[in-house]
Amino acid sequence: MIVGVILVIAVNIIVLSIAAKSPHRFYGLKTPALYIITPFQSMVSRIIVFMKGIWNNYFFLVSVSRENSDLSRALEKALEKNRHLAEIELSNARLRELLKLQETRDFKLLAAEVIGKGHSPWYRSIIIDKGTANGVEKGLPIIIPGGIVGQVVETTRRYSKILLITDQNSAVDAIVQRTRARGIIEGEPGGGFVFKYVLRKEDIKAGDTVVSSGMDGVYPKGLSIGWVSGVIKPISGIFQEVSVLPLVDFNTLEEVIIILNPPKREFVSRR
Repeated sequence: MIVGVILVIAVNIIVLSIAAKSPHRFYGLKTPALYIITPFQSMVSRIIVFMKGIWNNYFFLVSVSRENSDLSRALEKALEKNRHLAEIELSNARLRELLKLQETRDFKLLAAEVIGKGHSPWYRSIIIDKGTANGVEKGLPIIIPGGIVGQVVETTRRYSKILLITDQNSAVDAIVQRTRARGIIEGEPGGGFVFKYVLRKEDIKAGDTVVSSGMDGVYPKGLSIGWVSGVIKPISGIFQEVSVLPLVDFNTLEEVIIILNPPKREFVSRR
């Protein structure tokens, strides 16, 4: 098609050039010449208009494409800003919960950020960004507004390691909130708890809330631990088999609270 267009334009140019140089040759042939030239000129004009339209449309599409790219970048920036603001709002909400806890507890509290997590199934721990330079000491309890997290087991000037209460090496003296039945909460490999040494005669039901008793010398009294998920009373023996699920979601911990001045209390035996 392009070759045909070029040929038509070339013929038209040749005829017009000859007519311009030797007009006397076409003096008597004006009308026939017009019949010959006019269709070519008309075709060339239409082709030029057509090509001009294509050219203009091309630049229009390029302009639209560029505008779309600019709008896409602007939209992505706006979405990123919204995500950032949403993250700030969530962080502020968590900090407000920390402040509420500070108001309801007569403790000196220090907020810390979780910067690392242990991946061993046999040793559940997290790393926080506060250490001895911030007044953190080994043995201090770690909590969040939702309940107990764990205990400081190692500390450096700027960082501390926290043993989670879901670890098998962890133990918390606890009571059932409804009936005050007492026992020891220990971590299990699956991430839950076993509530040990609860006397068989005690009234415990699935759904009961378990809280710290305050008698282990580590955790203050009344901090949430979990809820009873199962109770088995063997025919023989003096203890029940009680399973407890944690109230804290240990997989989503981002900030925690260190109790810098927990009440000093020696362990009180249940016997």
